[in-house]
Amino acid sequence: MVSFPDLKGKSVLVTGGASGIGLAIAREFGREGAKLFLVDISAANLKHAVASLKADGVEAVSHVASVTESDEVAEAFNKCDEKFGGINTLINNAGISGHIPTLEITDQQWKTILDINLTGMFNSAREAGRRMCAQGSGVIVNTSSMYGLVAAPERLGYGVTKSGAAMMTKNLAIEWADKGVRVNAIAPGYIQTALVEDLLAKGSYDLQSLQKRTPMGRLGTLQEVADAAVFLTSNRASFITGQVLTIDGGWSSYGYI
Repeated sequence: MVSFPDLKGKSVLVTGGASGIGLAIAREFGREGAKLFLVDISAANLKHAVASLKADGVEAVSHVASVTESDEVAEAFNKCDEKFGGINTLINNAGISGHIPTLEITDQQWKTILDINLTGMFNSAREAGRRMCAQGSGVIVNTSSMYGLVAAPERLGYGVTKSGAAMMTKNLAIEWADKGVRVNAIAPGYIQTALVEDLLAKGSYDLQSLQKRTPMGRLGTLQEVADAAVFLTSNRASFITGQVLTIDGGWSSYGYI
């Protein structure tokens, strides 16, 4: 059932859209009748993602690009313009995790985390902003994290970049508000993604500990994250900008151990 009729026919570009949270958000937009342009570094994952979306009757195309390369990002947005006549929404989702003891982080690991999570987000936001400010409308949703709002050990690079994503959101929101562009962010906590499931299977995470630490007593679902992202782009959120919506079951609010 369509919940947000204003999204029907809108063009949505999703970075990191071939799997995980990005693909889940894309699926939800597809259910609302939006046209999807998925960007990812994995051609194989993109092929599978687009095939599965088309099987559900969703209009979707893909483009292989690295968000760290500004020329590749520009090409992706140009292709989206050619295909759909412009862009209405950017889901600025491409990113990587980084669970490494600080004293063990190499120069290259540090650079890679910053390049993808922060510079990559900027590259995509800039291309979207150029188009949206010119047309006088548009919505950007950045993917931050609860670890961009609260600290955690051995996640320095990840936390710094996701905190930067939150502040980028606020800065762009107030800079572009008078041009008709809204910018918000989602900040997921522990979500049942394939990556988390793999880490649980390997023993890197302990499910019972995560559930016990979360006030709601469980992990979040991809659908819950997707629902939040789609809401923020809809007309029902028309007076919401510059906000970071935390989706963590109360984790970041719970200060008592």
